[in-house]
Amino acid sequence: MTIYQTILGEEFTKLHPKLQERYTLPVNQPFYAIGVMHKIESGAKWLRPFYTVATKTKFLFPESGENIPFSICNTCRTLPSGELEVLWERAFHFPKRTRYFHARMTVDLVHKIVKDYLGEPALFYSDLHFAVTREGRLVIRSGFQRLVLSKIECALPKFLQGHVVVEEGFDDTRNVFTIHVSIHNPLIGRLMMYAGEFTQQSR
Repeated sequence: MTIYQTILGEEFTKLHPKLQERYTLPVNQPFYAIGVMHKIESGAKWLRPFYTVATKTKFLFPESGENIPFSICNTCRTLPSGELEVLWERAFHFPKRTRYFHARMTVDLVHKIVKDYLGEPALFYSDLHFAVTREGRLVIRSGFQRLVLSKIECALPKFLQGHVVVEEGFDDTRNVFTIHVSIHNPLIGRLMMYAGEFTQQSR
């Protein structure tokens, strides 16, 4: 089973059938999709120094826009330890440049969380909590977070954390996956928001 089947248990079968297919992710058989982000909004302009660092590690970025072409690739692979890891590679194709949002996820069965390292190389770490709605959508919320400085990880106080909420579904009428991501800080406000749709493609 992939890390998502493991963390959700019986709840996994309550996902929309297309989401079950998407998150089954056999080892070394990537899920690849293209689509469009109807809206992307970054944070305040004074955060630009933070975004400058973040873009260098393929994390957050300062651009905003509408109807931005988008691609995503999820690959499940086996680590030398035998543990399963899912690589997330997201690309946002703005008119003048392409921005990336990469992450690596593994599962912690003891604490019943998904461990998420954000950036390449990782800049932040976050616990992730997974749930399924009555309608069969997947909801992901962030928990405890750390700043990653090479091999050193420092716990972030709550006022510096970015509260993440992700909701992914499937629209049967238009035959597309739907996605809405919000990253918000209680003091600073919005750090990133994007919402759009995508369809699976062969590579």
